[in-house]
Amino acid sequence: MLCGGTLALLTTRGVDVHLLCLTRGEGGELGEPPLTDRAGLAALRTQELACAAQQLGCQAPQFLGYVDPLVGPSETLFAPEHDFDTLVEQIVNVLVSVRASVLLTHGSNGEYGHPAHQLVHRAALAAAAHPALAEAGHPPAIVYSFAATYPNHPYPRLANADDSASLIVDVSGVLDQKEAAARCHASQNALFVRRRSEAAGRPLTVREVLLAKESFHRHWPAQAAYSPPPPAADPFLAWLANTP
Repeated sequence: MLCGGTLALLTTRGVDVHLLCLTRGEGGELGEPPLTDRAGLAALRTQELACAAQQLGCQAPQFLGYVDPLVGPSETLFAPEHDFDTLVEQIVNVLVSVRASVLLTHGSNGEYGHPAHQLVHRAALAAAAHPALAEAGHPPAIVYSFAATYPNHPYPRLANADDSASLIVDVSGVLDQKEAAARCHASQNALFVRRRSEAAGRPLTVREVLLAKESFHRHWPAQAAYSPPPPAADPFLAWLANTP
């Protein structure tokens, strides 16, 4: 929902995109109406993500094996139980194994304040410049986060307030792929449209709530907002510009 269009653009331009997930989403919604019971949600969410990855042209997702906590009273969200250093090492190992030159992750504020998203953000930044990368002969990975804020963002609740957009990508040309991937997440489709349907005063479709522009903030190397460097200095920009 927040960067699927960009992933589709990357894969159509020959970029090898790998997905790494902290949990299998077993603590989340079951769908409306329910598509499974609580015990079966992890397996269903795994299938949904694999479906979305295929639609976007990404490699099959990998999972780090953490357990997604149940949503608490008043929709309170939690990060899974973890050891931070171990989590960072796991991400480092994947960066090395896939020879990643760019790491795309959650934003500083966890989009809408999700503690698990914030945890992944911190761990990703720690992993991207970890000494173990150099020891493995791997340079630090350039780090971007998605859902960066910019003036008149259409969904400010989802925009990370502390991450000013350094890049805004027009994904209108791949909205069909983005929609197909979003629809794969059937257990979350009601979640995708709920708030916007309430605001609009009518039921909206998944297609109607898709962002046609996706925004990113570069965390390392740091850069000023709205002033991206030349594509030659940044493989993420080079890929999106379709340059060597």
